[in-house]
Amino acid sequence: MEEYGKILVIAMPIFLLFIIIEKIYGYTKGNDTVPLMDTVSSLSSGLTNSVKDVLGISISILTYEWMVSKWAFFTIENTILTYFIAFFVIDFYGYWSHRWAHQINFFWNKHAIHHSSEEFNLPCALRQSISSFVNLFTFLLLPAALLGVPATVIAIVLPLHLFLQFWYHTQHIKKLGFLEKIIVTPSHHRVHHAINPAYLDKNHGQIFIFWDKWFGTFQEELPEVPAVYGITRPAQTWNPIKINFQHLWLLMQDAWRAPSWKDKLRIWFMPTGWRPEGFEEKYPILKIEDVYNFEKYNPYMSKKRQNWAIFQLFVTLGFVSLLFANIATIGLPNLFLYGLFIYLSIYSLSELMDGNLNVLYWEGIRVLFAVGLLYYFQNWFGLFSSSNVFAFLLIVYLIVSFGMTFYFVNREIAKNKSIQFSK
Repeated sequence: MEEYGKILVIAMPIFLLFIIIEKIYGYTKGNDTVPLMDTVSSLSSGLTNSVKDVLGISISILTYEWMVSKWAFFTIENTILTYFIAFFVIDFYGYWSHRWAHQINFFWNKHAIHHSSEEFNLPCALRQSISSFVNLFTFLLLPAALLGVPATVIAIVLPLHLFLQFWYHTQHIKKLGFLEKIIVTPSHHRVHHAINPAYLDKNHGQIFIFWDKWFGTFQEELPEVPAVYGITRPAQTWNPIKINFQHLWLLMQDAWRAPSWKDKLRIWFMPTGWRPEGFEEKYPILKIEDVYNFEKYNPYMSKKRQNWAIFQLFVTLGFVSLLFANIATIGLPNLFLYGLFIYLSIYSLSELMDGNLNVLYWEGIRVLFAVGLLYYFQNWFGLFSSSNVFAFLLIVYLIVSFGMTFYFVNREIAKNKSIQFSK
């Protein structure tokens, strides 16, 4: 947990730098694929996922360490070959867990967030799940366990494998010649993120593309079929926490409404998108039928509110960096209190971006929670130990943050809502 936090402290500014480069490059080329509010939403999602991972809010039914101890045929040293074996097996594991996430209703909930952006860019790579609390797929690492690959090697290679999936989320890199036959490229992954019927549920590979070719899920990017991105049941919100549980909520509603026990049970394991007969008419939900003719989610935001949202994102990034850099000092259970403050911050920020009137309620809870932490600890998780000026700055920030939220609700959001209702 502590080691992973330190890795993220280094990785986050690197990811942010590449996102800025992509934004500048696209702007200069007249093809800006990194809209600001979509990017803020994607980065917010990345923060929620990284906090969840650092806090360790997930369990494995079957642990890799147990498999090695019980089933390994050999004992091998930590050599370069060992790391190559681990990387290869992890990619096999990644292909199948990824494929099943697309093909099974219940598993889609943990992956929908990654596809929820209606853009395709480096920020959307950071849209990762917080709704997966149980890892059911550890058994796919069995080949590495049988060969005796140490658990420490798997622990090192897993985050490396994840980080290497960042670069190919871009529209600015075209096809890469012979590499298209070996590794997953931006062209392959554009297909994977597309909602065009010709591209749906294709190219599940994470580093190597030959898994898709071997198991029949490969689709080349076609010049005559320009990719359109998103999910066929659009999220219609910037809030990453809501997006993480939208599909699960729909499944729960449909399971409750289903008249037969057979449908109540099988809905969870049917192909993604399946609903009981007649539910599409009886309980309709928004679904994109014509991928070339739909309106992307982009609610009105004044320039002032956009700038404030960006400022709030960077403040939250600062809070998260403080958390990751001081995991050992903060300790349990205080880490969970800090994590809850981060989630409240992101929820409030994204409700402001969506233009929901209840943002004032969420911002009030966030500020009161922070004040309660300050009163209880007489500190902010060790931050004030270096200088009392931080206490002053934090209190001023909380007051200004609530004040700005109040301002936007009364001067902009409430007016927009009244105009919508009058129509």
